[in-house]
Amino acid sequence: MYDIIILFILLTLGYVFGSMNERKHYKSIKAREEKYQQLFLRNNGKMTNPDNLRGHLVTGSVVISVDYFKRMLASLRNIFGGRMSSYESLLDRARREAMLRLQEQSAALGAMTINNVRYETSSISKNARGGIGSIEVLAYGTAMVPVASLPKSRFSR
Repeated sequence: MYDIIILFILLTLGYVFGSMNERKHYKSIKAREEKYQQLFLRNNGKMTNPDNLRGHLVTGSVVISVDYFKRMLASLRNIFGGRMSSYESLLDRARREAMLRLQEQSAALGAMTINNVRYETSSISKNARGGIGSIEVLAYGTAMVPVASLPKSRFSR
């Protein structure tokens, strides 16, 4: 009987602290997204490279682990079917965090636009039963950075 009570207490604590951590992360994401709203993203596949801009590869990568409570909820969903909302929020946070890291790197370079932003998502660890343990999301693109007015070298076009 005590084992069931202890298990229930641990699950409750895991749920409460996991939910608090997720809310805290979302709050941080929203605040940082507002900061980078002026950074223009273009995904049309065409890149124009005026003489005053230079392209730089920028990346943002994040690894997020699935907490035990969400993994348990996902296991129940596998039995009964339905949306895996616990994994959906995990992927949403990971994508948004990767994009923010990409934007932070672009802003540090002084970029005004980021061209051809893409995402890559992968599972990087699995638990004993082959379920998702951790995911990585990589966002990458080309930051267009203004070139300082330097004299053109003999190798310039």
